[in-house]
Amino acid sequence: MVKVTYVAHDGESTTIDAEEGASVMKTAVSHDVDGIVGECGGSMMCATCHCYVDEAWADKVGTRSDDEDDMLEGATSEVTDRSRLSCQIKLTPELDGLVVHLPEDQI
Repeated sequence: MVKVTYVAHDGESTTIDAEEGASVMKTAVSHDVDGIVGECGGSMMCATCHCYVDEAWADKVGTRSDDEDDMLEGATSEVTDRSRLSCQIKLTPELDGLVVHLPEDQI
């Protein structure tokens, strides 16, 4: 299992034991985490799973792809250098303890 902590816009956090290989988005949706919608189901066709990777984890998660950049142009919240589509972050043992922050609005 890989622990992921989701920090809501209001500061409330939820930590989940996730399955290795699952995405940050699918884990959030399957555990009813408010702030991750995932309308497209993880096919990188929307930006409703936008999140901000915690600064301490930014290097470990890696950079976003050009396709991710394109989708983030449609995000309803501010896009920063730590913005990612959570459907594109696959959980590995190296990401155990990952922290992501959720924007105020997704849709």
